[in-house]
Amino acid sequence: MKISELAKKVGVSSYTLRYYEKVGLLIPSKRNVNSYRDYNDDDVSALRFILACKESGFSLAETQSLLAIKDNKNQHACAEAKLITQYKIAAISQQIKQLKNMQLTLINLEKYCAGGNESAEFCSIISALERGQKDVC
Repeated sequence: MKISELAKKVGVSSYTLRYYEKVGLLIPSKRNVNSYRDYNDDDVSALRFILACKESGFSLAETQSLLAIKDNKNQHACAEAKLITQYKIAAISQQIKQLKNMQLTLINLEKYCAGGNESAEFCSIISALERGQKDVC
């Protein structure tokens, strides 16, 4: 099948498929004599795997590692996939912690701001940020 057919079948753009090919995640099974990409059901399966990795939050590098495991299961241990997943969980946990801290900072800044139509000259949010503070107290 052509790239446009694969894109439509899986619900991504042709641009995305070309990008995945460029970074080495998706390699067409073959090219026709006119150099058109020719995808088959194995490519559909690989693309769905890539998209599942993306939906799970894995980076392109992590997805590449997981694809290598998937494509050569008999040469890899399940522990490799688990380790990649554990690292991703730790990274996401750190991101959640950072986002919660940002949220608390914003809540604290917002709490003391009147938010009226008066001049921002005395805005508590702007003043606190100008001082490099995370709160207005």
